Amino acid sequence: METKPIETVHVVGGGLAGSEAAWQALRMGCRVVLHEMRPRVMTPAHQTGNLAELVCSNSMKSVSPDSAPGLLKEEMLGLDSLVIQSAYAARVPAGQALAVEREVFSKAVLDALSACPGFERRDAEITALPSEEELVESRSAYIVASGPLTSAPLAAVLETLSGGKDRLYFYDAIAPVLLAESIDMDHAFRASRYEEGEGGDYLNLPLTKDEYEAFIDACSAAEKMPLHEFETTKYFEACLPIEVMIERGRETLRFGPMKPVGLTDPRTGRWPWANVQLRLENKEATMYSMVGFQTKMKWPEQKRVFSMIPALRNAEFVRFGSVHRNTYIKSPEVLAHDLSFRSNRRVFLAGQLTGVEGYTESAAMGLLAGRAAVAALRGNEFAEPPRASIIGALHRYVTQGGLGPFQPMNANLGLLPPVEKRRGQSKVERKQLQCGKSRDAFQAWRVAGAGSGVVPTAGSATL
Repeated sequence: METKPIETVHVVGGGLAGSEAAWQALRMGCRVVLHEMRPRVMTPAHQTGNLAELVCSNSMKSVSPDSAPGLLKEEMLGLDSLVIQSAYAARVPAGQALAVEREVFSKAVLDALSACPGFERRDAEITALPSEEELVESRSAYIVASGPLTSAPLAAVLETLSGGKDRLYFYDAIAPVLLAESIDMDHAFRASRYEEGEGGDYLNLPLTKDEYEAFIDACSAAEKMPLHEFETTKYFEACLPIEVMIERGRETLRFGPMKPVGLTDPRTGRWPWANVQLRLENKEATMYSMVGFQTKMKWPEQKRVFSMIPALRNAEFVRFGSVHRNTYIKSPEVLAHDLSFRSNRRVFLAGQLTGVEGYTESAAMGLLAGRAAVAALRGNEFAEPPRASIIGALHRYVTQGGLGPFQPMNANLGLLPPVEKRRGQSKVERKQLQCGKSRDAFQAWRVAGAGSGVVPTAGSATL
């Protein structure tokens, strides 16, 4: 009896999206070759060759069931997400946020993939992709999940697949990390805002009005990292460097990352004038990251300016902030509904390249791309998640866009179909109702069998 050849999915990029795509394809019985150029070829932001390395924050945002990030995690767990399972395995205290210890998280992802039959990792840079005809002939598909720091040769390939249009890009910034033992606890207190979740998970560094004003002046005057002359800066609104926020007004930080609302300083019994929050970086509680403090200041300037915060006068930084370029594709004009390129239906796009922003969102697009690639290889039609679900709403945004120019998008309840406003109904109740409807739609889709990621077409085999 002739043995049917196994399908092969090549995944380009070993970040969160690539790792998730590989996992989904492996779990559906395909052979997977994961191509990762690190550590042979490094990026400006990565420090290791590990899979699923987190280069910005160590938080995957809220797990609250009545929030878009929390709802997305629920849905992904319902679809056997490796990234979310690994995140919970590597979790460190952070209130309602799912924060992880980076190395533990990365190892969990690698161990799970390595334990799967048919998994192979190749440390090499991909600079070309096969044609659609070649991929059909070899029963193969490619998923490009090379991320926002895609190398120039591969970016040129993607530009060609996109019809030769100019790539879109914006600048993203990384927040600093410091040693816990170097924080002056006489000028800090533990609390979560309004004591949400497991109160006390965040370390708070209060500032008086005079201290805040001096800090703003120092940030404004600090020397910044120069950008390339040929590049135009396009920052993503949810990840602005603090210097850019200050340019919008001296009080901007007090309504953003230095917001004191809901945080009572036990020394005064009042909310401080401004406040910096620190979040744990590891389970041993030896490192903290500065929440929302992305910056493009030069490293010596960061040390000088941040040391003006009373609790950080003697702080020892283990990683300074930095700025790097994020690349993404104008997906609604380029991708088909199954995240494949219209110019090559056997090459799929995943992660931040599709136009989503955030760890969980990137992994979600990897999850869908992995399932879509397997569907294509087996002659099945990709089953889109319902628009009323968060993962479906993100998918719809990526493939269809919205009003105005296409820009990166986080998971948010604004992507979901609105619920009817009722007299006397609070915003909290309306949000709960919206999340409930979304949860019901996702479960109905999953129970109906579409959660397998594929729907058999006429004459095709059922998975």
